[in-house]
Amino acid sequence: AEAEAEEKAYCDEQMAKTEAKKGELEDDIAKMTAKIDSAASRSAQLKEEVKVLQEELAALSREQAEMDKIRLETHEDYKVAKADLELGLTGVRKALVVLREYYGSAAALVQQPAPPVKHSKAGGAGAGIIGILEVVESDFAKNLAKEESEESDAQSEYEKITQENKITKATKDQDEKYKSQEAKSLDKTVSEYSSDRESTNTELSAVLEYYAKIKERCVAKPE
Repeated sequence: AEAEAEEKAYCDEQMAKTEAKKGELEDDIAKMTAKIDSAASRSAQLKEEVKVLQEELAALSREQAEMDKIRLETHEDYKVAKADLELGLTGVRKALVVLREYYGSAAALVQQPAPPVKHSKAGGAGAGIIGILEVVESDFAKNLAKEESEESDAQSEYEKITQENKITKATKDQDEKYKSQEAKSLDKTVSEYSSDRESTNTELSAVLEYYAKIKERCVAKPE
């Protein structure tokens, strides 16, 4: 009877200890699994966000490169147009100076009590030519002013968008960097918890194996 009592006390103690240890390990595994699942899910989400950011940054880079190319081309076109208009304007103004001097002096000569109309250069024809050249001069000047205004507007718009793109790029670069770092850190957490869970699972397997032996020894089988 004493041996039986001792066996019962031993069985009760071992069963209680083993069940407690089993419960503790199972709780630990459940907690680790929850942390692994949560970290893995967040890491996957961050990696997807990083991928989107990388695509947006690549698109932004292409957009800026295309804008740079167009700005360079339109600026070169402007330089050619400006040079042509300035050359034309200079030519017309020189012609006007010559013609005004020519017809002006002729008109003065006509007013002298001098002979003959046959020497007269002044008149309707001269005024007509001068009038035409003044219109041409005005057109050149207007076109030059228009080219300069359009170039100034295009440059201002280019600088504004370029600055906005720089700010957007810097923000997205930082965002990508931090999210990549966080994903890396979460992957490390997943790896560490997975390793711990594996060790705990090994320990639980040993406890379950012992638990099975104790039950076999201590739990009465039905006759």
